[in-house]
Amino acid sequence: MKKLQFPTAQTILLLIAAIVALLTWIIPAGKYDTLSYNVSDKTFTINSFEKQKQLDASQETLTSLGIKIPLDKFTSGDIWKPINIPNTYKKLEAKPQGFLDFIKSPIKGVIEGADIIFLVLVIGGLIGIMNFTGAFDAGISWMAKVLYGREYILIIAVTFLISIGGTTFGLAEETIAFYPILIPIFLAAKYDAMVALASIYIGSSIGTMYSTTNPFSVIIASDAAGINWTTGINGRLILFVLGTLICVLYIIRYANRVKKDPSKSIIYNQKEDIEKLFGNTTNSTIKLTVRLRLIIFIFSMSFIVMVFGVSTLDWWFIEMTSVFLVGVILIGFIGKINESVFVETFVKGASDLLGVALIIGIARGITVLMNDGLISDTMLYYASNMTNGMNKGLFINAMLYIYGGLSFFIPSSSGMAVLTMPIMSPLADGVGIGREAVVNAYQYGQGLFAFINPTGLILASLAIVKVGYDKWIKFVMPLVFILLIFTMIALTISVYV
Repeated sequence: MKKLQFPTAQTILLLIAAIVALLTWIIPAGKYDTLSYNVSDKTFTINSFEKQKQLDASQETLTSLGIKIPLDKFTSGDIWKPINIPNTYKKLEAKPQGFLDFIKSPIKGVIEGADIIFLVLVIGGLIGIMNFTGAFDAGISWMAKVLYGREYILIIAVTFLISIGGTTFGLAEETIAFYPILIPIFLAAKYDAMVALASIYIGSSIGTMYSTTNPFSVIIASDAAGINWTTGINGRLILFVLGTLICVLYIIRYANRVKKDPSKSIIYNQKEDIEKLFGNTTNSTIKLTVRLRLIIFIFSMSFIVMVFGVSTLDWWFIEMTSVFLVGVILIGFIGKINESVFVETFVKGASDLLGVALIIGIARGITVLMNDGLISDTMLYYASNMTNGMNKGLFINAMLYIYGGLSFFIPSSSGMAVLTMPIMSPLADGVGIGREAVVNAYQYGQGLFAFINPTGLILASLAIVKVGYDKWIKFVMPLVFILLIFTMIALTISVYV
């Protein structure tokens, strides 16, 4: 009898999409009214399901709607997405999503996710060109010799640097660019691809989970809760340092076990295939010439410029993609690659990441189904009612789990903040704790579930590394439980101290 295989990421997401479509037949449809600020005429617009209403953009308007957010948070652009208005939830006529809606959802998702999909494809083309020049082989061989006997430094440096990016400016989707670059380096250091995956993905996840200055989570959530984003920053900073340290020690422990005995690797049966895919460049005979050094410099500067732009210039996917496109063209000129060969190599490199692009599209399609089926706000409404009558210790831990669950349906951190904070943060007033506690529970719950959330980034990341979701779950679940206990203790202490 043939052994059953765990389904691919695409199949997992399509199964989830089918379940979500089925839920739209079971969960009642409903929606909150939303409030958005119009920059052009400096007014507020209230959108209910069937009509719109214009109001003066004033603090009195916000107060009358039960929104405790300073007006300048809207006028300055800190809150740029429509927010849910408290106490406006209404049940609506059901809009169950049928078979045709299910079929169309991945296509709609690809269209909605076109920005990040183009980034992924251009990065694929860039990696293809870099491999063609031989710069990767020469650079990685050199680095393997430099780190010989001190390979653990690689784990510490990568995890901490990426986690710093996560906690400061929300480094998340951008990490997709790092896998094809760093995996060969980790393989050259005699680790498996799981160590590279963990250092990058867990680094990003723990950073965004314990965000300190991340504008896409802690700042926008604090603004939507009506508090200053610096409130509670000391506690988040302590948890960021301790949480990242826990993750680094966890990864190093596994990495050392694999280094001593490769058969201990969770993905040992894929060892040869992965090394063939990403190349075993430890013994490369390609010399690191001046030309190749310049190519590596241009390649590295593309990422530095991207990080600078995202963190300080409000860049997003179009600008990031443009940086990599310029970088790959410059590398083509420096490498003296024939025009037709350049195009062919670039297209082949992009096609290698086409499967990742489809995963991103299908995941977006799940959100489309929930929004079209009008069940997202219903989930939020019932979740907010679950905490009635709880003491503050139980309340804040319930919030942690509620946000973890909601993030399956709303994987976007900024989307989660503006949709839920105006509803959830006032609940803190009723139990006698600061609203920053709800902001923390939102961050920690969503961030922790991101380690395994199939509607988030993990399946796209796994597709690049060619690692199955079941293997990842086996690797990461002990760490998730450790972080869960650690976070619950920290949250409980924070509301009683």
